[in-house]
Amino acid sequence: MIEHDTIELLRECDAGIQMGICAIDEVKDHVQTADLKTVLDDYQREYALLQNEMQGVLHLYHDEGKDPNPIAKGMAWLKTNVMMAVKETDKEIADLITDGCNMGIKSLNKYLNDYGAADERAKDFARRLIELQDRQLKEMERFL
Repeated sequence: MIEHDTIELLRECDAGIQMGICAIDEVKDHVQTADLKTVLDDYQREYALLQNEMQGVLHLYHDEGKDPNPIAKGMAWLKTNVMMAVKETDKEIADLITDGCNMGIKSLNKYLNDYGAADERAKDFARRLIELQDRQLKEMERFL
């Protein structure tokens, strides 16, 4: 049970990281200020570093990770593109990123509960990802 929960929690973290990276990719071309672009680039690098570290652990379990849910990814893409078509502002971008972080934090906390038998390394990845999204959420407040 421990190994199953560990792998599942890591896979959910992998999917969450991919969603975070993808969300930033979707809005980067619409950013209007250098300040927001720098902030988003910095967070994207942090997501990528965490993902690389996590992929090494998944590899130890002979697992490739998990792609984000296609429905969730499609809905996020649709929301982003509709919002950017209506109002292409840094405020709208910060709003989209804030929503994504809130959903990520909520989902990751749920997965921590669902996969409670996961080992501490997997739980640490989930907590680090929650912390990363929480910091990003708070940093977006100044752009709202």
